[in-house]
Amino acid sequence: MTEPTLVSAKGLTISLPDRGKSRVFGPPPTITVVKGVDLEIRRGAAVGLVGESGSGKTTLGRALIRLLPVASGSLTFDGTDIAQAEEGTLRPLRPRMQMIFQDPMSSLNPRLKLGTILTRPFEAFNVPFPEATRRDTAAKLLDLVGLPTDFVDRFPHELSGGQRQRVGIARAIALEPDFIVADEIVSGLDVSTQAQILLLLRELQARMGLTLVFISHDLSVVRALCDELVVLLHGEVVEAGRCADVFAAPQADYTRALLEAVPLPEVDRGWLDTGAVRA
Repeated sequence: MTEPTLVSAKGLTISLPDRGKSRVFGPPPTITVVKGVDLEIRRGAAVGLVGESGSGKTTLGRALIRLLPVASGSLTFDGTDIAQAEEGTLRPLRPRMQMIFQDPMSSLNPRLKLGTILTRPFEAFNVPFPEATRRDTAAKLLDLVGLPTDFVDRFPHELSGGQRQRVGIARAIALEPDFIVADEIVSGLDVSTQAQILLLLRELQARMGLTLVFISHDLSVVRALCDELVVLLHGEVVEAGRCADVFAAPQADYTRALLEAVPLPEVDRGWLDTGAVRA
């Protein structure tokens, strides 16, 4: 049975100020970054959003949860039109849509301990939250993402990159959202840590029924996590479909080029026998 659509975009266009061409007087000119995108995201799906740097991935991801304004087109979240919605309309929906940012070191307040960072979402959205349970609540979130509960008293700089990214994930799921946008969250991590973070996301998605948009330039990472794929080029969708189908038979030249860029080892068929002889 097909799950209902949670997020839908039709003709979505995003324009941003072009800071590189700022005028001495007056506002800078705008540049269209996302151009007429159509997108349907089913509830519970994991959608990979891929493309080279500058393709509009991050801009589109942030627009989907209305961290950026929509220039034109429609955008609905669980049946509510949010394309041009004012903050009063968006406010009740924001706990249900969260983002995990690429660089946790810059997205986590370096002056706050993790116990405070992880409970700030409750305060921001006026969720009933007894002060006496602050430490326990933060500890449960840390445990949920595989970190020691005594990390509540640590600062972000006392953690490794992978641990900080787990904190970013914990903060994003604190309010039990329906929809999460994860923006290049494993790009700066070593391969083994990447695998651990991807496994964690997959487990959390299954446990919490999350709908996930996973932004990446690395198709091998997307293939490990996502069941659907959207390929962006210069702000436009050039291919979309089931991940397995796109990998098996890409239709767009650009998608084929991306697939060819995925690093795969060329293994000598006789390497094992050769190694045995040398031993």
